[in-house]
Parts: sequence; C-alpha cells; structure tokens
Amino acid sequence: MDFISQLRWRPQIGDPSFMGWFTVAAYALAAAAAALTAARPALRRPGEPWRERVWWGVAMLLALLCVNKQLDLQSLLTDIGRVIARQQGWYEHRRDFQKWAVVGVVLMASGFGGWFIWRFRGFWLSHKLLVAGLFFLVTFICVRMVSFHHVDEVLGLRPAGFKMNWLLELTGIFLVLAAAVREHLPSRGETS
Repeated sequence: MDFISQLRWRPQIGDPSFMGWFTVAAYALAAAAAALTAARPALRRPGEPWRERVWWGVAMLLALLCVNKQLDLQSLLTDIGRVIARQQGWYEHRRDFQKWAVVGVVLMASGFGGWFIWRFRGFWLSHKLLVAGLFFLVTFICVRMVSFHHVDEVLGLRPAGFKMNWLLELTGIFLVLAAAVREHLPSRGETS
C-alpha cells in the first residue's frame, strides 16, 4: 500500500477560528520582535556574540511555532509514526513507544535547556521575562505532546471563558514579546 495514501493529515488550515488566527498573529509578531532585537546593533558586544544568537534562536523557534500552529505539523509526525508502526507490525505496542519517546524528548529538552541556561546564565539572569515566556511555551508544548485524555480535559477547561491551552500558549508568547520590547528601551540597552 502506498505510504502517502495511508496518511490522514492533509495540508490545510489547522485552526481557522478567531483564536487560532489570533495566536498565529501573536507568534508572528513575537518572532518579528525577537528578530528585530537580534538585529539590533546595541546587542552586539565584543566577546559576546551569543547574545545576538540567543535572540535569533528565539525568533526562529517562534517562527516555527507560528507555521506549526496553522499547519498542525505535529499531527503529520504522529500520522507518519502511526503508518510506520502499522507497516512494521508494532502498532499494538505503540503506547510503550509513545511513553518512552515522550520521556526521551522531555529528558533531552531538559538537559539541553539546563545546559543552555547554565552556559548563558548571565544573559538569563537579566532576561527573566524571556525565561518565563519560554518556560510557558515549553510547558505548553510538552503538555500537548503528552496529550493524555485527562491532560486534554484540563487544556479544554475554560476559566473566565478562555481555554486553558490559550492561556498557557498566549502567556508564553506575550512574555517573550514583552522581553523583546523591553530590550529596545533605552535604560535596558545600556545595562544588559
């Protein structure tokens, strides 16, 4: 059977709602702000090229999340995994694989994040808004990745009419945006 024909994912808009497009716009705005921050001449200091690279990395991450928000690329990856599992005969044991894949990704992300924060600790100590925003986004991504039924129920809760996943995701995006805007304030650029 043809591999492509077994995929259920189709290239289409994943969340055509107002909140879906609002979140895409927020990602795009935050990615642009991070890129402008990275390109800012005042950010370039002798012996500290990593400051600029951190902001470029944040800009690229947000741009990828922006594209993913509407194309639902994680569903494509899940679908590819499902087809491969069926073709190789281990679909019945997919839950064990999913569990270990999630544990592996979380451990790798935690290890890389810990090293990255330790390596650039001076930067992170003076950029707490950025750290908080990235923490919210990484938490949201990990929770969505786990996607157990009871986790999906929590994300579907609507305190004050807003879905919990909107609150997590948008809080992260706007904290990163605020950190990028703060970098452009005169007092910030001279002290960090």
